[in-house]
Amino acid sequence: MFPGATTDREAASYVVVGAPLDATTTFQPGTRFGPDRVRRFSESYDDYDRNTESRFSALNVHDAGDVRPWDDVPAYLDHLAAELRSVAYDDAVPLLVGGEHTVTYAGVEAVDPDVLVVCDAHLDLREEYDGNPWNHACVTRRCLDDLGVDRAVIVGARTGSEAEWDRAADADVEVVAPEDAREWLDALDGDAAFDDGAAGPFDAGNSVYCSVDVDAVDPAYAPGTGTMEPFGLEPREVRDLVRAVAPRADGFDVVEVNDRDDGQAAALTGKLLREFAHSHASAVAEGRTGGSE
Repeated sequence: MFPGATTDREAASYVVVGAPLDATTTFQPGTRFGPDRVRRFSESYDDYDRNTESRFSALNVHDAGDVRPWDDVPAYLDHLAAELRSVAYDDAVPLLVGGEHTVTYAGVEAVDPDVLVVCDAHLDLREEYDGNPWNHACVTRRCLDDLGVDRAVIVGARTGSEAEWDRAADADVEVVAPEDAREWLDALDGDAAFDDGAAGPFDAGNSVYCSVDVDAVDPAYAPGTGTMEPFGLEPREVRDLVRAVAPRADGFDVVEVNDRDDGQAAALTGKLLREFAHSHASAVAEGRTGGSE
């Protein structure tokens, strides 16, 4: 169980769901261990959050355990989406813990957002990889082309195929390079980012899903991931993005953690999940939420 979680599913405002899918990892496998490692390396965190002056144990976060995967990836994603959709139907926010990035497809299908904000080293805009359209390198493309997401903002991307960069030039994709991430975050300008006419993905009325692939962070900080890519984001930049997006988001995930480090990646993603819950709950309490709520 995620530390600080409540056992009362019916009263939950947030529901953690593990998705240990490890079917298409292309370099270093091990994402099947991600959800358990995130739970384990979150055990030491204090209950109290100084930034929001709230306690994690008071946020009504329930840990529903893992949805066990099997070999048929599309069928598994359909089943996972149904589990996450039941969370949304209960007016709770799904917090998905991967698992390879492919599981984001299920989160997006369940929440049906207008905008996907994703932290990722890779564009993940391939039509297929080694003949497989369900490879984790295709997930953002699937969300745009198959699920009807209006816009994807990819923060931290620094690599992709030539065809992916061509797709990224289309009007429904915005790429924020690591060196531009701080300026992009500063331009959100706090609550002003949620006003009508604001620049970026946060125009009033847009619902948002936020996905954090831990490989967006420089591998010096989070080496426990499948496809490390140097020259990445600083952890504080990802934290600040999560804090900024959370009030607008109807769903959140952290993905691509494996067991090939000493816990750095899992510790970071567990902390980001808590940051999302604290920031979202604080916005709800202050009436600052947007999206479909």
